[in-house]
Parts: sequence; C-alpha cells; structure tokens
Amino acid sequence: MKPLIRKMNETDIEQVQLVAKLSWQSTYKGIIPEEIQESFVNSAYSNEMLVKRLKKTLFLVAEQENKIIGFANFTSLKGDRWVELGAIYLYEEFQGKGIGTDLLKAGIEHLEHVKRIYVNVEKENQTAVNFYKLKGFNIETEYEDVFNGHALKTIRMMLEV
Repeated sequence: MKPLIRKMNETDIEQVQLVAKLSWQSTYKGIIPEEIQESFVNSAYSNEMLVKRLKKTLFLVAEQENKIIGFANFTSLKGDRWVELGAIYLYEEFQGKGIGTDLLKAGIEHLEHVKRIYVNVEKENQTAVNFYKLKGFNIETEYEDVFNGHALKTIRMMLEV
C-alpha cells in the first residue's frame, strides 16, 4: 500500500520529530557524532521551529496507516522559481520503496512555478547522493563546512525542473 503524501499540520509535530531523530541516527551514524546530531535535531525540529516551517515553507509528510513514516521540506529561495530541498527523511525500513521519490514529486507538483531545486548533501551520505543523481540532480559544487563544530564535506546539487 502506497503512503498518503500530504501537507503537514501541527498535530503531526511529535511524529515528525521522531522520524527526524531516528532517521538522522541511521543516516549519519559514523559521519556526524551522536551528540552533534542530537543537538541539531532538538533545535531544528523543535516545536517552535516546526510551527515556523509550517507557516513559511512547504512541509510534506508521508503517512501510512495513520503513522508518519517520512517527510520532505522545501523553502523558496527566489520567489517561486528556485527552492531549497532542506530535507527528505524516512524511517530506515521505508527507504528504497519509492516514498522519497513520491515526496519529491509531490513537492514539485505543489511548487508548480519552480524551475530549480537545490539540495545540500553530506558527501559521505552516498545513499542520498545516489538518490539525487538518479532523480536528475547534478553536482554544482563541493565544499567543506563546519556543522556545529564538526567538519563536513558538503555537495550542493541542483535539479532543473
């Protein structure tokens, strides 16, 4: 059964926080120290930040049997033409089943005037790098970034829509 892709609402916050926490743990294990992950997730996915994102961004969730199993978050950069894909996260057991693709497609449909989608990916997160390449994203640049005191290699990718 395919999950329902819909806009997030405030009643989804707790479930989205759990998806963020657990998917970050599995995605960045061995890449980003656990204490830095936890600090970031607690800040970026706090109740206050999620309410702000609901008002200012496109925040989609994937729901199956009344349970949030993943989400995607898009932020406008230049009017409606360019957007930043800030996140696509799924519980590990739902990865590789087309749900990330469905979230990306739904975002593009909602953002009907979008011409470019940008995403930043940690270079060691090869699952994500490969996912975005398969979806047609091209590497624009690579750079070193300091994330909460931890050095990361970041790849900036772009999709022409």
